Amino acid sequence: MKEIKAIIRPAKLPLLREKLLSLSGFPGMTICKVEGCSAPSLHTPTNVKEELTDYTPKIRIEIVAPDEVCDSIVDTIIQNAQVGQIGDGLVWVTDIGRAVFLYKTVRGGSEK
Repeated sequence: MKEIKAIIRPAKLPLLREKLLSLSGFPGMTICKVEGCSAPSLHTPTNVKEELTDYTPKIRIEIVAPDEVCDSIVDTIIQNAQVGQIGDGLVWVTDIGRAVFLYKTVRGGSEK
């Protein structure tokens, strides 16, 4: 199992969601609204809020997926969330030692 996390521009979420849901074996995702900043030398503010706060709105996506679909998920994120500018975001993948779906778990910790 892999945990895939990505930080993307909010405007890219609708298309990315559509593309991810069309992937065979896509397990679902969790999203959160977050704010982030790039290294000061890399980012030029595009509006007053960015200039005053130094943070821009982003979306964090978290996906726990089987190894065999990990590459297609990462490729889909890259292809559909990128605009080619500083601040596009980041994707990273980590190994998961164990993941238990709560709906498959019975009281006492065993899996159905």
